[in-house]
Amino acid sequence: MNIVEIINKKRKKQILTREEIAYAVNGYVEGTIKDYQMSSLLMAICLNGMIEEEVFSLTDIMYHSGESLDLSSISGIKVDKHSTGGVGDKTTLILGPLVASTGVKIAKMSGRGLGHTGGTIDKLESIPGFQTAMSLEVFVDQVNDINFALVGQMGNLVPADKKIYALRDVTGTVESIPLIASSIMSKKLASGADKIVIDVKVGEGALAKSLEEARTLANLMVKIGKNAKREVICVLSNMDEPLGTHIGNALEVEEAIQFLKGNYEKDVYELVMTLGTLMVQMGLQVSEEEAKRLLKQNLDTGKGYQKLEEFVSRQGGNLEKIEKGPKIFSVKSIKSGYINKIHTLELGEIVRAIGAGRYQKEDIIDYGVGIVLSKKVGDFVLKDEELLKIYVHEKDMEIGRILDCFEIGVHYEEPTPLIYEIIK
Repeated sequence: MNIVEIINKKRKKQILTREEIAYAVNGYVEGTIKDYQMSSLLMAICLNGMIEEEVFSLTDIMYHSGESLDLSSISGIKVDKHSTGGVGDKTTLILGPLVASTGVKIAKMSGRGLGHTGGTIDKLESIPGFQTAMSLEVFVDQVNDINFALVGQMGNLVPADKKIYALRDVTGTVESIPLIASSIMSKKLASGADKIVIDVKVGEGALAKSLEEARTLANLMVKIGKNAKREVICVLSNMDEPLGTHIGNALEVEEAIQFLKGNYEKDVYELVMTLGTLMVQMGLQVSEEEAKRLLKQNLDTGKGYQKLEEFVSRQGGNLEKIEKGPKIFSVKSIKSGYINKIHTLELGEIVRAIGAGRYQKEDIIDYGVGIVLSKKVGDFVLKDEELLKIYVHEKDMEIGRILDCFEIGVHYEEPTPLIYEIIK
């Protein structure tokens, strides 16, 4: 067996055996297979795909390439939630405390931002003092005590995915459904949760641009879960406009705080209730109606916000010291009409460009910068009325680039639904 034969086999659209996939993946992790060889194999997979059995094998091999978390000392069912990434997606900051306040155990590891999409760890680090690293013992104790802990990756989890993903990012092989599914699920399986809810974003601001792509990805991840004896449910949600109104690390924490205090945008509420209901159903083994009732009750009574305060305090953070960009500029519409589209990817890139995201791994994030939308898709805006506020440290802004993100028309167009479907 050698890597050239394996590359040629996949290039010819043939099915790889588990042994061949293991040879390639483990060899790459160990350094006996070179970057250019793995790049060729990844491109062949990207172009020619994989059957389900190949994806099951790839996921399992990556999952077992390093350590996995043993969460057996946490009492009860452990539920995890993952998002495939979007613009303004602060749902984890809301769902973690709110769902944990109902009694569900959430032992969560999250990542940093990738490209134009924000990362939960970056958002939490905008809270002064917040610690995103802890030992497994402290992590487990915290979940047992308050039902919720959230950290960056700990231990040597899924080193194969870490190394392969870094290569995919620079070789044009990110957008491959088999590679996306195996990457997400190998990490989720290694993280130790019993049940997993995945928010699969669809649209301009998402990795999956079409509903068909998202549906294929979701079905594959559900099947990977079943193959590994883990329950996985996927929610397909719209990312053709930013979620909520706040985009940027500290700003999204602020919106999460306001949500848990009872002030929320309807799209964020709909997504939180959809994902949260599934998490509570899975974690407490209750009906859909009871899960919704518990979530709404804890939102209305402030228990969700109290859990956020408890969680942040436990990890060393201080919500009262969050700082936003000191300079605020209002961007106004140059005409009247209905907002029929917001170019979400471009808006995310603008927020990244002013310092809220990274271009290189070592880039320093400016936690306080970002955008707060005053108008959403479907709203009517008057000429010279505010479209958004932008929080920055410097005044040098391309206002024309921001205005180009908004398509404003004479006629009202019905916005697309937020939740497309749920796949189990």
